[in-house]
Amino acid sequence: MASVLSDYLKKEQMLKQLQEELQALENNSELKEELEFKERLQALMTEHGKLARDVCEMLDPTYRSKPAKTGKVSTSSTDGRKKRPLKVYKNPHTGEVVETRGGNHKVIQEWKAEFGNEEVVSWVVKEIA
Repeated sequence: MASVLSDYLKKEQMLKQLQEELQALENNSELKEELEFKERLQALMTEHGKLARDVCEMLDPTYRSKPAKTGKVSTSSTDGRKKRPLKVYKNPHTGEVVETRGGNHKVIQEWKAEFGNEEVVSWVVKEIA
């Protein structure tokens, strides 16, 4: 029980400290100015039916085309990995064409099961990097 009481007292002290810090922030004139600006800006955006994204694009036309600042060189738009080349396969037996960037495409897997990996790989008619 002593550990529970000790934990409670520590948390109570932390809460008191955070409340003091919050009170100091609420009295900060710079914070008050920023909050007022934000409220006025949001009211203006609502009045004109605009989203924050729209305003960013108006102020900086390259806003959407800028890569995320993650500190690493990004070769792909999502996870930093290089984008796989697009491969176009054409089945000579059926004439069916399949475009894929990965090896797990359902149709490609079926073809490989039926005709063998080497033969299906030879059906690549176009590879786009």
